[in-house]
Amino acid sequence: MYNPSVALLVAQFGTDIQTSMGGKYSKEMNEQNASDKNNDQVEFRIAKLNQVWEKAIRMQLAPVRLSELHSDLKIQEKDELQWKKLKAEGMDEDGEREAKLRRNFNFILAKYGMDGKKDTRTLDSNRLKDHDVKEGDTFDDPKLDKLWNKAKTSGKFSDEELQALQREFQHHKDKINEYNIVMDTVSRTEEIHKNVISPLEGDMKEHVLHQKHTDLKQRMRNLDQGFERLRKITHEGYSADSEFKEPRVIELWEMAKRSNLSEDELDSLKEELRHFETKVEKHQHYQEQLELSHQKLKHVEALGDKDHIMRNKEKYNTLAEKAREMGYKMKKHLQDLTNKISRNGLQHNEL
Repeated sequence: MYNPSVALLVAQFGTDIQTSMGGKYSKEMNEQNASDKNNDQVEFRIAKLNQVWEKAIRMQLAPVRLSELHSDLKIQEKDELQWKKLKAEGMDEDGEREAKLRRNFNFILAKYGMDGKKDTRTLDSNRLKDHDVKEGDTFDDPKLDKLWNKAKTSGKFSDEELQALQREFQHHKDKINEYNIVMDTVSRTEEIHKNVISPLEGDMKEHVLHQKHTDLKQRMRNLDQGFERLRKITHEGYSADSEFKEPRVIELWEMAKRSNLSEDELDSLKEELRHFETKVEKHQHYQEQLELSHQKLKHVEALGDKDHIMRNKEKYNTLAEKAREMGYKMKKHLQDLTNKISRNGLQHNEL
């Protein structure tokens, strides 16, 4: 039977990924052999992840986006290798973990515009510009734009608070983009589901479709709660006892307060979130330095001084590696915290 998903990946990445989709999680197809490609060093141990990474480099994604992609692929690699170990031990008989890995992989492709679909979701290639408050900035959403313009002219916020609020608005915009990606993949799955021949395969597709709809509903609830928070802050300003200022940390704290955690557990989590917020801020600092270094490197390259180019390239590469390393640790910590809160009665987003 014709599989549009496989055809799409073949069109994007060539015949190698078609083979890996056939035996997608087999050791032979997914782990790079040391003798492959004339012993060239590879970034990831899983073939299809390397293909995504190499394509991203060819696409010349902005440095910060490339760093973000690297972190997402490292998380995906860790989860897939862990799944393979569990599978070898006879676990995941119902295929639930495998289905989740597939959903996450497809989400990454769509998130970075590598799923073969013309991107109409206005994903920003360089989020750093959103750190500075500028006249005319928009969030591609009428409700957000109206609320943001009201906040900017309200006089309730200091410059620092306005920058923090703008990060919250940008985070909410990213969540809208993610929702649109998931909604798009649900539509594709429904189209594939219509063409199913085997009753057994039909049951499997129905199960996956149900999970996707459940995810969509949870994301929509999160969006509603997030927008309500933005509306409240815009009208009332930041309270003096605001616990956190980074959007992802604020979101985790709001989730935790809605969970079944005890007061002692909440106090313990609050302390852990403070440490996590420091990690987020440090990662953000390195991303900013990475972008500045990239801009300087482009300037130096235009001048043509080889020694100067080499020194700046070395500095840029060092910063890029540090940003990727910190990005992975930050996203892994985010994943662990989300799972920890979710175990107390909350559903959660996968990415």
